[in-house]
Formats: sequence, structure tokens, C-alpha cells
Amino acid sequence: MRKVTLERTTNETQVSVSVNLDATGGKLGGKINVSTGVGFFDHMLAALGTHAGIDLTLSTKGDLDVDAHHTVEDTGIVLGQALAKALGDKSGIQRYGFFLLPMDEALAKAVLDVSGRPYLYYKATFTNERIGEYETCLSEEFFRALCVNAGFTLHMTTNPGGNDHHKTEAMFKSFGHALRMAVSHREGLLSTKGMLQ
Repeated sequence: MRKVTLERTTNETQVSVSVNLDATGGKLGGKINVSTGVGFFDHMLAALGTHAGIDLTLSTKGDLDVDAHHTVEDTGIVLGQALAKALGDKSGIQRYGFFLLPMDEALAKAVLDVSGRPYLYYKATFTNERIGEYETCLSEEFFRALCVNAGFTLHMTTNPGGNDHHKTEAMFKSFGHALRMAVSHREGLLSTKGMLQ
């Protein structure tokens, strides 16, 4: 079973993540329970897990009296580590995933390679500094932390202009769909080298 629970404690955050890549009962959406203390970020993580079709339980307690940066980045670190551990040697997965997701005027693109080689290409511009208590610049920090710790190559872009909430939500949902595609089952290991790294 591709299921794992991880915890990480620093002077800035306490993060606990449980992930099951094969959602309970084969449900399309999976079971989601997320709490980080940052409402909009919780909304984005729930969208990611739901659209990825995984079970996701996540709790982060961070130094929100400073700002949300450590909370968001450290959540990405531990979620990335959990995904890497749940995937094991990555045998039997499709490896690649991609998705274009429209949300009204916003369009996000996620192209993913579960390769073992961490890389993030990120291109998104925002009109506002914040969405609620969430700083719009933190999405890049989250995806970078996730990719570095999961060993993912991810190209993430959105169209310019439009509503910042829509653009950010489209990014998290498109990544969820790309992840669902990449970790879905296939026969053998998709690599001419015979390994993914």
C-alpha cells in the first residue's frame, strides 16, 4: 500500500502529514483533513488532495505571529517527503502527468515528471500581495519545497491578469490532476536507464 505518515518539528513549525496515494475505497476525491492556521492555504491543500484523488491528513502549527512563510514552506517540505516515501522506487507508475485547468478567466498548466530529479519552473504574476492571510508569493515557495523534497520536476504556469484567487486555485488543482496521472498504475518502470533518479 502506498501510504505513509511523517512528522517534522523545528523551532518554527510542527508538521504532521499522512498520505495514501490509493484513496480509501477507490473514491475519486479521497478523504481530506487539513489544518495549517492559514485559511486560504487550507483551501488550496484540500483542493490539491481532492483533485489528486488521494487521502490527505495534514496538520501544521507554525509561527504565524511572524508570518505564514515557514508554515507554507515547511508544509511543502514534509508533504514532498511523504509523497517520495509513499512512491518508494516509483516502479509501476505512469511517471508523467499534465493538466490544463480553467477557472473562469484563469488558466493554469501543470506538467509533472516524477523523476527523482527536483526542479521547479514557475511563472505566475499576481495583482495583490495577499489573498486573505495568504501571501501570493508563497505558492512558489510551497511548490519549490514540495518538488525538492519529493524529487519532482514541475513546470507550473498561469495566464497573466485575472483574479488572484482563481489563478492560485487553478494552479493547486492542476497540480493535483497532474499528480493523479503521474502516480497512476502501469506495468514496469518507465525509464530507459532502468531506474528513476
